[in-house]
Amino acid sequence: MFARTPQPPYYAVIFTNQRTEGDDGYAETAERMVALARQQPGFLGVESVRSADGAGITVSYWSSEEAISAWRQHAEHSLAREQGRKSWYAQFNVRVAKVERAYSMPPASE
Repeated sequence: MFARTPQPPYYAVIFTNQRTEGDDGYAETAERMVALARQQPGFLGVESVRSADGAGITVSYWSSEEAISAWRQHAEHSLAREQGRKSWYAQFNVRVAKVERAYSMPPASE
């Protein structure tokens, strides 16, 4: 569920969105995009959640802005983004941030 990221600095691409009704190939494409992103140089991990009303947040982590740019220019990812604009999303925002600090709490022992 949580991405395993290295010590900062690294980058986060934060994709917040509101889905439209119906699947129309969305689930299959979303799985394919994660699998494809994992193959890209500089990819560090991904975390994603979606609420029952279709609101979602996906955060992908990258080693550099160059790695983010290369992913953005990837041909299959570009086609998926275009399909998202046409039919999968009512609205979305993309934000890119440099992670300067990170800390966590390990899960409780059972």
